[in-house]
Amino acid sequence: MTCREAIDVLADFLDQTLTVELAVQLEEHLRDCPPCRAYLNTYRKTRELTGQTGRVEMPEEMKRRLYRFLLDRLPPPLDYHSSPAGDPRP
Repeated sequence: MTCREAIDVLADFLDQTLTVELAVQLEEHLRDCPPCRAYLNTYRKTRELTGQTGRVEMPEEMKRRLYRFLLDRLPPPLDYHSSPAGDPRP
């Protein structure tokens, strides 16, 4: 396994979703590759820290502005009660 291949599967390794064969190959690579071990440790710590950050509640004013912004970009609703002449729909 190359370093690039190892880096490509680290997320799956940490999520424990690798096949047994691929996990063994990665573990063998990590045993012999200090830079990839360091990368794994950094990646693991980054995931741990980002998992600890909480969600921040959006301020009410921003919610209102976003809502208005999105509504302004929606097409006008269809009027199903008035159909054009010749349209068989009710």
